[in-house]
Amino acid sequence: MRVLLIGANGYLGRFVADRLLADPAVQLTALGRGDDADVRFDLATGSPGALTRFLDAVHPGVVINCAGATRGGARELTRHNTVAVATICEALRRSGCGARLVQIGCGSEYGPSQPGSSTAEDAVPRPGGPYGVSKLAATELVLGSGLDAVVLRVFSPVGPGTPAGSPLGRLAEAMRRAMQSGDGELKLGGLGAQRDFIDVRDVARAVHAASLSAAQGVINIGSGRAVRLRDAAGILARVAGYGGALNELDGLPHPGPVHATHTAHATHLRATIGHPRAESDHHPTAVSPAAFPYPDGCGAWQQADVRTARDRLGWRPRINLEESLADIWMEAACRI
Repeated sequence: MRVLLIGANGYLGRFVADRLLADPAVQLTALGRGDDADVRFDLATGSPGALTRFLDAVHPGVVINCAGATRGGARELTRHNTVAVATICEALRRSGCGARLVQIGCGSEYGPSQPGSSTAEDAVPRPGGPYGVSKLAATELVLGSGLDAVVLRVFSPVGPGTPAGSPLGRLAEAMRRAMQSGDGELKLGGLGAQRDFIDVRDVARAVHAASLSAAQGVINIGSGRAVRLRDAAGILARVAGYGGALNELDGLPHPGPVHATHTAHATHLRATIGHPRAESDHHPTAVSPAAFPYPDGCGAWQQADVRTARDRLGWRPRINLEESLADIWMEAACRI
């Protein structure tokens, strides 16, 4: 089976590539903007015609799109998440390869949900920010393309390779700094949000299964269980061996990037977990206001209904959150 993987160097794409390369029946070609891609092509600026000519030459049976942007303004998100997918769909329609498309969507497309509820694929999407809007627009393009296509709405991926600027990546970094400096207290903000965390390796298994299946439409990929970020912090402290106190600052003004505040008696590390460091944040006391307690526009609660993935893909999550957090911590602990 010839597979064209777009975005193989991204957070999800790296694990999808590893999963596909482990399958001896797969002949993998990577397309992307980096020098290490088999074929260099920028979906945001390249023409559908150029991509069509490449598809006709390679003739893949499956095209998997893991590319996209998670940060930036509305224009940048639209270019990389929506325009890029429009290019893929148009190229596939023009091509004679007849490839199946596996598009990676996200739980942010749904927007806020009722606490205690599980969001199924038939929920009406109401994204709460430009990222979710750009990904939802891409999903609608795929569903309306007439192609043999499936969209996997991945909820909150975690595990090895988790970006240092993500909420759990920032939490691990804050804990590493506290342990390095011997702080007995870690003050954290933004821990009230509850999210459905799913290990990135389980996501890769779902992508592999979707590429082999005949399933179409939207399929949720998550653990099916919401976890409060403060509980994730407790698990991380346990796997890291951090014996200090975890004190929550929710309800106080949200500080910006991780910084140390020195007092006469101790050094208190304060971190807002939910908000990534802005590129302009160089001063240790910079303040970064935020609209949501978790930077995905989904409010306080999100939990996936994953029955469709079980029934149509034969997929279930295998890796628990403790293992995912242990891998995040291993990478953070090795950071100098």
